[in-house]
Amino acid sequence: MELDSIQKDALSEFGNIGAAHAATSLSQMLMSPIEMTVPEVQGVDISELHNYISNEISAMVVFQIQGEVTDGGYIVVSMPRETVIRLTNQMLGTTETDREIDEMDRSAAIEIGNIMISAFLDATAELLGIIMLPSPPALAIDMAHAAFASIVAQMVGDVNDVLIFNTVLTGEAPPIYGSIYMLPNAELMQQLSLMLERLMEPFA
Repeated sequence: MELDSIQKDALSEFGNIGAAHAATSLSQMLMSPIEMTVPEVQGVDISELHNYISNEISAMVVFQIQGEVTDGGYIVVSMPRETVIRLTNQMLGTTETDREIDEMDRSAAIEIGNIMISAFLDATAELLGIIMLPSPPALAIDMAHAAFASIVAQMVGDVNDVLIFNTVLTGEAPPIYGSIYMLPNAELMQQLSLMLERLMEPFA
């Protein structure tokens, strides 16, 4: 899936709407002002996804897209190890960063992923005019390439395209980076394409 500059701008705007919803929810959970932006968005074929994934240790929180679109595909939050630890520290008021991901980090990653994706899908559903809900989350912590290879191998249904929203969270601490990968099935992708066309109309 190739995106031109206007489509990228439209998708970035769409992503920022979802990110704004997610930032509000995260701010409430962390009890600290958080802003979340989507500075870059890419559309790629699922067969090329490995070219857009780093090979660092990351937490992948995986959800199936449910609601009015049956088996709508998947949506994944990917957070590098450093991001997970920093967010856990912010939640607990701790400061140790030179450590491996532990059970508390795993719980925090699931909670943060759940909040981010619920808010992101709420905003998306509002734009599309449909109901979209995340399934209960599954967590994988591994080298990002290996984790995604496992995720893709388990996928069923007609998923061909991946929308990648690279995100930046800013607040009182230094910026935190992560990505949201949306893997819609053919039906949901068609609805997203129609939404893109509507978002692009002012630029036509």
